[in-house]
Amino acid sequence: MSRKYKFHNKQGAYYISFATVYWLDVFTRQEYFNVLEESITYCRAEKGMEVYAYCFMPSHVHLIFRSANDDPSGLIRDFKGFTARKLIKTIEENPQESRKEWLLWMMERAGKNKSNVKHLQFWQQHNKPIELWSDKVIQQKIDYIHNNPVESGFVTNPVDWKYSSARNYQDDQTILKVDV
Repeated sequence: MSRKYKFHNKQGAYYISFATVYWLDVFTRQEYFNVLEESITYCRAEKGMEVYAYCFMPSHVHLIFRSANDDPSGLIRDFKGFTARKLIKTIEENPQESRKEWLLWMMERAGKNKSNVKHLQFWQQHNKPIELWSDKVIQQKIDYIHNNPVESGFVTNPVDWKYSSARNYQDDQTILKVDV
């Protein structure tokens, strides 16, 4: 892996983006979004995660965050591991999930290709963290995150995407709180 994509500054703020295996559109049901929301809330309260911007898309997550415990790599590793296990279980137990067998088969297929995965792989393994070193770069990444649902054609205004901190920047703290 390139030196460019590592958490070098343990106290730094980072932009990361990570996707489901094969870019599967998993986040199409409220209960799946709830897992992400609850996990972020837990990490903020118990693991020192500071969240400055976020957007949950159907197949991927964007975050600007910092680890108050100076362990951004461990924080994201734990977050992805926990959410993977919880989301797989939620999919398996969801009687309304019409794509259950296919989703699990795709995750099993992805897991077979990785020596460190025991059975099912939910997330792609890379995060590509980018340290944010200036106000200009921070604003550029926030704008990118907030405009992602617009560019994808889901909404015409960033604040209309329910799972985005664009709402927070308009004083709407109904989904997740951010550290501004």
